[in-house]
Amino acid sequence: MAPFRGTFDHTLDAKNRLTVPARYRAALSEGVVLAMPVDLKPCVGVWRPEEYEQYTRRALAELPPLSTTLTELERFFYGSSHDAELDAAGRIMIPGFLGEHAGLAKDVMVVGVGDRLELWDKAAWTEHRPALLSGVAEVTARVDDAA
Repeated sequence: MAPFRGTFDHTLDAKNRLTVPARYRAALSEGVVLAMPVDLKPCVGVWRPEEYEQYTRRALAELPPLSTTLTELERFFYGSSHDAELDAAGRIMIPGFLGEHAGLAKDVMVVGVGDRLELWDKAAWTEHRPALLSGVAEVTARVDDAA
C-alpha cells in the first residue's frame, strides 16, 4: 500500500463525522481502526486494520507473557482503539473518547504519517508544528555532526 502523505483541512460535522480525503477512501474502504497514539499527542490515528494489528503485535512481541507491562500496554492498545467503517459518503464517526483526547471540535487537520493518518484539531496542529519542525532540525543537525 502507498503511504499516507500530505496535510488536509477538513471539518467535523454536527454528528462528529469526518469526511476522509477522497484520495484515501479506496485505501480505507475495508474499514479503519481509530486509535490514541502511543506518544499521547493530542490527535487520533487512523489505521488500516491489518497495519494497526501489525503495529501492536510488534510493540508487544518482546514482552514476557506474564508481564504486568504487557497487560497495561494491551489495555492501552486495545482499549484506546475503535473499529469503524466509512459510510457511503466516505465519512468516519469519531468516538467521543478519542475526539476528547485530541480536542477535536470543528476544524480538523488530516495529516499523512506513512502507515496512518492523524487527525488534529487545527489550532493544536498549528501550535505543534513549530516544535515538530524544530525537532526535525535538531535530529538532522546531530546526524550531520556524527558524520
